[in-house]
Amino acid sequence: MQGTVDGFTYGLVTPLVAYFMACLGGALGLRCTTRSMLVAGSWRAGWLALGSVAIASGIWTMHFIAMMGFTVEQTPVHYDKPTTFASLGVAVLMVGAGIFIVGYRGATGTALFTGGTVTGLGVASMHYLGMAGMRLNGRLEYNTLTVSASVVIAVVAATAALWAAGQVRGFLWSVGASLVMGLAVSGMHYTGMAALSVHLHGSTGTNPAGDSAAALLAPMMIGPFVFLCLAGVVVMFDPLMVMGKPDWSPAEIKRPGVPAHPVATHVVGRRPAVRPVQERGHRRSRTPQSR
Repeated sequence: MQGTVDGFTYGLVTPLVAYFMACLGGALGLRCTTRSMLVAGSWRAGWLALGSVAIASGIWTMHFIAMMGFTVEQTPVHYDKPTTFASLGVAVLMVGAGIFIVGYRGATGTALFTGGTVTGLGVASMHYLGMAGMRLNGRLEYNTLTVSASVVIAVVAATAALWAAGQVRGFLWSVGASLVMGLAVSGMHYTGMAALSVHLHGSTGTNPAGDSAAALLAPMMIGPFVFLCLAGVVVMFDPLMVMGKPDWSPAEIKRPGVPAHPVATHVVGRRPAVRPVQERGHRRSRTPQSR
């Protein structure tokens, strides 16, 4: 027997809130990734880790907010707690792997392709593992072509988002990139849901194992949401996160060959000669033109 599936039980409320959470996680994660490219050492790893968890938390929260609007008319839908938690762990690990590749290798060429592919596959894996955590009196089946399309959307969206993060531009650039990323992630989610069909078992009188969506998902989403708020505070109090890349960085003044004093250029014959200007007691050199 074919089940009647409804992914919009509460109308546009769950899709819009889910989209907002995807944009919030994407914006924070991309700004952290951008910030990591302006520093080195352990600071870079810290910013990349923060960005990874922010993006994964936003995507995971988006998915299960959208799933709160998912119902099957003939049977209640419950969720297995360990599998639901595991989907968050998979998202953090795989998104983190992709972001670290781009953070250390740069958002170009092979590194961008590899990082975007790993991150996109992480998003898709989180989605379908979360779906595997559903418990109902029926069997889930997927259309292979539509599932493939959803995975392609996730990979392309992740690659484009990481490329945008690598541009190291201003705050508005990242906001625009996060809006596009949120749209792509939401599109991937609902494309994957369009691939789903539910075939009910003969007897639907017994309740499936697991917890209901309201009992399980609402408390579980508090942790990722609080983390996103804390990550937002970190972003707001770091000026470089808001303004983008400065004209110079403190690390540049320590590079070999950079003089500690201003440099004056004097013309000798037809070739310019560069001489450091002394702060006190310097003697102005005379050129052939001044004689």
